[in-house]
Amino acid sequence: MFQMTGDDYARLKGEMIEAERTYTIQPNDLLEIDVYTNKGERIIDPDFELARELGGGNMQQQRMRQQPQYLVQPNGEVVLPMVGNTALAGYSLRQADSVLALAFSSFYKSPFVFTRYVNKRIVVLGSTGGQVIPLTNQNMNLLEVIALAGGISRDGKAHNIRLIRGDLNNPHVQLIDLTTIEGMRQASLQVQSGDIVYIEPIRRLLPETIRDVAPVLGLISNVIGLTLVIISLSNNN
Repeated sequence: MFQMTGDDYARLKGEMIEAERTYTIQPNDLLEIDVYTNKGERIIDPDFELARELGGGNMQQQRMRQQPQYLVQPNGEVVLPMVGNTALAGYSLRQADSVLALAFSSFYKSPFVFTRYVNKRIVVLGSTGGQVIPLTNQNMNLLEVIALAGGISRDGKAHNIRLIRGDLNNPHVQLIDLTTIEGMRQASLQVQSGDIVYIEPIRRLLPETIRDVAPVLGLISNVIGLTLVIISLSNNN
């Protein structure tokens, strides 16, 4: 699975550095936007007293349910309360914070805005069983992603980890060996949304063979048991 077609490490590293430099908000990105006044003061219900009185229950879960998310439209604009359509495509998150702070300054004194991605993620396959890891920030590296996926278990090959990036019809594939210093250095490279990390599992032939033939053995055992019962009944008659 995901066989290497060549070591493309140098080119992949250059592309990652360039992507980090130019990583911007794109159409179809999903954003969470927090707006504060007075350079960081919560605008409504700063101590969550209203939410506690009205809803009760787990306050953290309730806060998460109430957190709105905003989709970047195909034209690059986001429809926001009060300020309306705001063009954010092409901006980094920090630049978007500044643009939105300026937009909300008509309504709040010294607004402070914090913007983050919601739908940026990486897929981890192989010995981990398959997980989707959200990118909580733009500076996550491969080691962090593997750690969030539960690390490399005894069933995984630390010397055979593949980072797949780009169009799956013609992807860039990088082989990483975490048992070496050079491999650890490669694993410190930053990951991007849409990357696939494949940790090759160790094949255990005996358990796999037993698992594969178990249904057949069970069927044979049932047939033999049924045959013995029939023979026994025939002899008794």
